[in-house]
Amino acid sequence: MAAHLDLEEQEQLAELKHFWKTWGNLITWLLIAVLGSYAAWNGWQYWQRNQAAKASALYDEVEKAVLSQDVARIERSVADMKDKFGGTQYAHQAGLIAARTLVEKDKPVQARALLAWVAADAPETALRDLARVRLAALQWETQSADEALKTLQAGFTPEMAPLADDLKGDLLLSKGQNAEAIAAYQQSLKGLPAGSEYRRVVQAKLGALGVEVRS
Repeated sequence: MAAHLDLEEQEQLAELKHFWKTWGNLITWLLIAVLGSYAAWNGWQYWQRNQAAKASALYDEVEKAVLSQDVARIERSVADMKDKFGGTQYAHQAGLIAARTLVEKDKPVQARALLAWVAADAPETALRDLARVRLAALQWETQSADEALKTLQAGFTPEMAPLADDLKGDLLLSKGQNAEAIAAYQQSLKGLPAGSEYRRVVQAKLGALGVEVRS
């Protein structure tokens, strides 16, 4: 019986050796790939957290510069963020708050450049949409209504579309295109909740154009 078991064990060992000889290299490389991927993922996560922490610290620097109304410091700190952490949400949020102050400090060209950057490259759709609306408003103020309308041509998320349509209405009205302005205001109303303060503003604009709107 023992001899029989020994024979079975020898056969199993031979099968195992044959299996490992056939598939051993593949299994080894698969294990290396899996473990390597796991290590790489952990490394990536650590790098991301580290980058986020550094970007957050630099964002604080931008906020401080904005609060102090120090234009040179604002431009320098935002430039650092774009250079070092340009792909992060922090950098694009910094671009938005910096652009607002630059407008207040009569630096529309620099503000437009920042808003255009956020509108084109921000990782979050909401940030891109907000930047486009602000950019269009600034273009209307400092360039032309036509330039602003070009910026608003692409679609917006449902949350931002009413604001964009309202601004389109203002732009079209400034060009004397009343019918098109009315259509834009009406489109804006469709996305605004009943009873909201902003809805009443758009309704007032339509009322001034002779369009009766039910609340």
